[in-house]
Amino acid sequence: MSSSAPRRGMLGRHHERGVLDEVLGDARAGRSRVVVLRGEPGVGKSTLLDHLAENASGFRILRAVGVESEMELAFAGLHQLCMPLTSRIDRLPGPQQEALAVAFGLRGGDAADRFMVGLAVLGMLAEAAEEQPLLCLLDDAQWLDRISAQSLAFVARRLLAERVALAISVRTPPVDPQHDPWTALPELEVRGLRDDEARTLLDSVMPGRLDERVRERIIAETRGNPLALLELTQGLSTAELAGGFGRPDARPLASQIEQSFVRRIGGLSDAAQRLLLAAAAEPVGDVPLLRRAAERLDIGADAEGAAQESGLVEFGTRVRFRHPLVRSAAYRSAHPGERRTVHRALAEATASEFDTDRRAWHRAHAAVEPDETIADDLERSAGRAHARGGIAAAAAFLRRAAELTPDPGRRGARSLAAARASFEAGAPEVALELLAAAEAQPLDGSGQTALATLRAQVAFARRRGGEALPMLLEAAGRLEEVDAGQARETYLEAVGAAVFAGRLGGRPGVREVAEAALAAPGGPQPSRLADGLLDGLATWFAVSRDEGASLLKPVLLALRTGAAQGDDVMRWLWIAWLVAGDMWDDETWHSLTDHAVRAARTVGALNVLPLALSYRAAVHVHAGEFDHASALVNESGNLIEVTGNSPLGYAPLLLLAWRGEDPRAAELIEAGAREAASWGEGRATGLAHYLLAVLYNGLGRHEEALDSAERGAKYEDLAVVGFSLMELVEAGALGGRPEAAATALRRLEEHAGAGGTQWALGILARSRALLSDGQTADLLYQEAIERLRHSRVTVHLARTHLVYGEWLRRANRRGEAREHLRLAFDMLHGFGASAFAERARRGLSTLGESVRQRETDAYEALTAQEAHIARLAAVGRTNVEIGAELFISPRTVEWHLRKVFTKLDVDSRTRLGAVLGRL
Repeated sequence: MSSSAPRRGMLGRHHERGVLDEVLGDARAGRSRVVVLRGEPGVGKSTLLDHLAENASGFRILRAVGVESEMELAFAGLHQLCMPLTSRIDRLPGPQQEALAVAFGLRGGDAADRFMVGLAVLGMLAEAAEEQPLLCLLDDAQWLDRISAQSLAFVARRLLAERVALAISVRTPPVDPQHDPWTALPELEVRGLRDDEARTLLDSVMPGRLDERVRERIIAETRGNPLALLELTQGLSTAELAGGFGRPDARPLASQIEQSFVRRIGGLSDAAQRLLLAAAAEPVGDVPLLRRAAERLDIGADAEGAAQESGLVEFGTRVRFRHPLVRSAAYRSAHPGERRTVHRALAEATASEFDTDRRAWHRAHAAVEPDETIADDLERSAGRAHARGGIAAAAAFLRRAAELTPDPGRRGARSLAAARASFEAGAPEVALELLAAAEAQPLDGSGQTALATLRAQVAFARRRGGEALPMLLEAAGRLEEVDAGQARETYLEAVGAAVFAGRLGGRPGVREVAEAALAAPGGPQPSRLADGLLDGLATWFAVSRDEGASLLKPVLLALRTGAAQGDDVMRWLWIAWLVAGDMWDDETWHSLTDHAVRAARTVGALNVLPLALSYRAAVHVHAGEFDHASALVNESGNLIEVTGNSPLGYAPLLLLAWRGEDPRAAELIEAGAREAASWGEGRATGLAHYLLAVLYNGLGRHEEALDSAERGAKYEDLAVVGFSLMELVEAGALGGRPEAAATALRRLEEHAGAGGTQWALGILARSRALLSDGQTADLLYQEAIERLRHSRVTVHLARTHLVYGEWLRRANRRGEAREHLRLAFDMLHGFGASAFAERARRGLSTLGESVRQRETDAYEALTAQEAHIARLAAVGRTNVEIGAELFISPRTVEWHLRKVFTKLDVDSRTRLGAVLGRL
C-alpha cells in the first residue's frame, strides 16, 4: 500500500542522473560499477536510488536499508540484501558456502571470517549476474552492522567485469569517521538544489503567495535541501513564515528536519504515535510482528490507517518510513518509559524459537533495572553472534549484559568479555572503556590477570613500540600462577615488543625481558611453536647467540617441514619470520611464507593474509622475482585498504631499494622510518638504514651506503643487523674505507656463522673476498658463487657475479671480467634491479663492450595483477581457483586473461605457458 503523500517529479539533478545512468549502462555492458552517494540527511540520496531502480529495466534489483537500532545484529544488512539469492549458496565453493551459511545462521560451525563471507557474496552476485544484470542498492549504509558493511566494502572493491551495479547512500558527516568502510570507493557528492530549483519546490508546497525576501531566507537557510524545504514549512502558516521562518535555529539542519517530523508526529492520535514508536523500535519492518505487538499495546486497527494517512510511514509487505529521520524522530521523542513498554511488547510478540537474539535485545531495552535472566539471555546471544563471526555484535550483547548484571563480580567478568570481543572486532578504544568498567568491579585473581593481559595486548596492537612492553611483562608475570602456557605466549609477545622497540626502547629492554622469560615456569607438553620460539629467543638475548641459535634451529626445521600447526604458524608468523631472517635461513623463509599464505587463503584469515603476502613478496624479491613480488605487494595493499589495518611498509620499500630507479626512493624510505619512530618502533629505523644502504650500493654511492649501513648495524635489531653488516663490508671495501669494512666483517662472521646456511656462508665468502687479494680473493669469490647458486637468494648470486667481475676488471683479467659482468647484467636487468644492472653496464663499458638495453617486451606491458593471473593460469589453475586465491570473481579473472592474451598475442592457456616460459 502506498502513502497518500503526493509523488513529485525529480527537480534538477541532471548531473547526478547522468552519472547514475552511466552506472547502469556500464553494468549492462559487463563493466561493474560502484558509486557511493554522500550527502547530508534529506538532500535526496534515497530519491536518486529510487531513480536508479525506476530506470533499471532488465535488471534484478536487490535492496537493503540500514537501521540504527539493528547495528549490533551481525550480518543483518548482508542477509537483508542477499535474501533473494540464498538458494544459490549451495553452488559456491566449499569454504565460501560454509562461511555464508554460518553467517546467515543456516547452519552451525566455526565463526565465519567476514572476508570469506565477502568472497562468497561476490561469487553469488557474479553468478546471478550471468543470468540477469544486478542492481544492488544500499540506503543509509552508515547504519549497517559493521561486519555487513566491511563484507560489502570488500565486495565493492573487487567488482570489475560482472554485470553488477552497486549504489550506496551514506550520510555526511560520517557517523564514525574512524571506521568508514566506504572510503576510497568512487563517490558522487549530492548537494542541495540550485536556487531556482529550490524556489520551484518551495512554491509547490506553500499555500498562497510568499514574500520574496522570506522565500530567499528559507532557501538560504535550507541550502537547497529538498526534505528541509518540504518538511520545515509543514504546519507553519504563511503569516508565521513571514515573521521570519519560525525562530532562527542554530541547530544542524538534520536536527531541524527531525524536529519538524516530531511536530507532525505530535499531531497524531496517541495510538498512532505509539504505533509509529513500535515500528521505529522494530528494525526488520515485519508487519505481522508489528500488528501482534500492537494488540498487546491495545492499539486499535484505525491507528494504522491514521499513521499511513499522515504520509510518514507505509505498511506494505514491510514497514517503510518516509525517511530515516522519521524513524529517529518517532523513537527519540518518545518518553523512555514508553520506549520500554514498546520493546516489552515487541519481545513478547517475537517468537523465541525463530528469533531468540532479537527477542533478547528487545527484553534488554525494556529492562528498568538489573536482571540476571535477561543478562544471561544476552550472553548466550553473544555466543551465537560470535559463532557466526559477528564479533562486533557479540561485543554489543555482552556490553548490555554487563549493564544488566546485578552481581558485581559477574558484571566485571562480562565487561571483560565485552572488552575482549570489542578488541577482536577492531574497536580498541571501546575495549579500553570496557576494561575500565571491568576494573571498577571486584574481579578475582584470574580476572585481574586477564584484564592486565588484554590491556597490554591492546597497547601492543595499537603501536608495536615500547609502550606495551612493561604491560606485557607484568601480565606475563601474573599469568605464571594462573596459566603457564598463556604466560609463555605473553612473554613471547613481550620479547617481540622489545625487538620492535629496538633502539628507541628504554627499560626493561630485550635482555631483561629474556631473563624474565627464562625464569618463568615451563610450558605444556608437548612443546608448542610458541614455546620453542620463546626458549630460543630468550636464550639468544639473555645467554648467547650461539646457544639460542642451537635451540631455534629445530623450530625452524619444524616450520620448514610443515610440522608446526597452521594456526600457530599464522599467529607467530611475525616473530618466526624475523628469526629465520636473522639466521639467514632462506629455506624456512620460503616454506614459512608459502604455508602461511596458503593457510590464510584457505580459511579466509584476512587479518593475517596481508602480512603473509608482504613477507612472501620479500622472498620473491630475494629470489629475483620482482614482478611476482610486485603483484603480492599490490594484493597486500588492497587487502589492507579493505581491512583498515596498519600499512605494511617493508616489502614495498624493499622492492623500491632493490630496483633503485625511483628518484624518491630515499625520501620514501626515510618517511616510513619517521612514521614508525613516531610510535616508538625503533627496529623500523634500523631497517630503513639497511634499505638505504642497499639503494646506495646499487647506485655506486658507497660513502652514503657506508653511513647508512653503520647506522643500521649500530643496534642488534633482529633480521636487520646482519644484513646491514653485509652492505657495510661492500660499501667500505669499494668506497675506500677498508678498516670500517674489516670491523664489520668480524661482526658479520659472528652473525652469519651461527646460521650455517648456504646463504650465510656464501655472503661470508663474498665479504671476505672483498677484503682479500690475489688467489685468496679469487677462490673466495668462486666459493661464494657456488654456495649462493644452491640458495634461493638469487639477487645475491647476481651481486656476487657483479663484484667478482669488477674485481677481475681491476686485476686486468678482461675476458673473465667480461663474462661475469655480462652474466651479472643479464640477471640484474632481468630481475628489474636497475641500479645494480647499471653498475654492471658501466663495468662492461670500460672493457669496450656496449650493452643495448633490452626493449620492453610484451610481458613487461602486463600489469602486476595480469602477470600474477597469467602465471597461475599457465600452471593449470581454473578461473574459479584463481578467483578464490586472489579474492576476485571468476568473471574478473576471465576479463584479465582476455587482456593478457591480447598483449601476449596468444589464444590459449597452452600457448600462454609456452610464451611465459620463454620470457
